Amino acid sequence: MKKFIILSVITLSVLLTGCATTGSASPGEKRSLVQSMKSNTLDKLYAQKPDVKKQIANSAGYAVFDNANVNVVLASFGGGYGVVKNNLTGKSTYMNMGEAGLGLGLGVKDFNVVMVFHNQAALNRFIEQGWAFGGNADAAAKYEDKGGALVAEAIADQVTVYSLTENGLALQAVLKGTKFWVDSELN
Repeated sequence: MKKFIILSVITLSVLLTGCATTGSASPGEKRSLVQSMKSNTLDKLYAQKPDVKKQIANSAGYAVFDNANVNVVLASFGGGYGVVKNNLTGKSTYMNMGEAGLGLGLGVKDFNVVMVFHNQAALNRFIEQGWAFGGNADAAAKYEDKGGALVAEAIADQVTVYSLTENGLALQAVLKGTKFWVDSELN
């Protein structure tokens, strides 16, 4: 068990390093990487759920985040980055995220989250306050194009959230809090 915990922490560190927009790249290059991640994620979501494209087009705005998460027995930790697009103004707001939770499970996964804001108040509240509390239960066993994971969907407070697993092996049921905050370097 101790070896699994150490391996999980190392794997999460590698995932977070690979996903992070920090480093020697210029702010313009970092914004470009985030926009590329956003486009790739939306393409994958539209391929699995084509109706989401119309939902996003008719929404106040949307957010796309890349997240890496590790769950070791009773604790879950994760972090990532993303962008919020205001469909009314056309403005993009670059953000970071971190999460921690309690629950049963084991695993490490890299996944993307797409949030669709159904009204301007929900979008503004997300950018200004950035907290999200909730729970999730999932099972994922995926590496590149092999294996499978469900496209999860949740609706709360005028926001629909879709989660797409990229890579990982996880079985978990967790109550968690997620903090989203504006990236001062990229805005």
